[in-house]
Amino acid sequence: MSNSLGRHVLAEIYGCSFDILNDRQRVEEIMVNAALESGAEVREVVFHKFSPQGVSGVVVISESHLAIHTWPELGYAAVDVFTCGDRVNPWDACNYLTEQFKAGHMTATEMKRGIVENPKEAVNL
Repeated sequence: MSNSLGRHVLAEIYGCSFDILNDRQRVEEIMVNAALESGAEVREVVFHKFSPQGVSGVVVISESHLAIHTWPELGYAAVDVFTCGDRVNPWDACNYLTEQFKAGHMTATEMKRGIVENPKEAVNL
């Protein structure tokens, strides 16, 4: 039986508020809170505001990361939520982000990462 080391959700979030997606401080705060809502432990936070618009950033968590790039003029955010272990639920973060960005809808795909037959043997690969 296979196990995966992590879950990686790629989310497409549409119909978001321009003002929120274009505000570096708000996007950063919402992303950090999304990590906390999912049960993750935040380690590092880096965000950048582009000109004329858009924000990119990453929240490094003990369990992996959350990353975002926004297109405020399109009301769109591309989000990655990658979590390792069983304690953190990446979907909790995605749902929180959708709500906080005042989105019209979200579509997402989950990938299993690091599928290994025996996780204890993975270090020997």
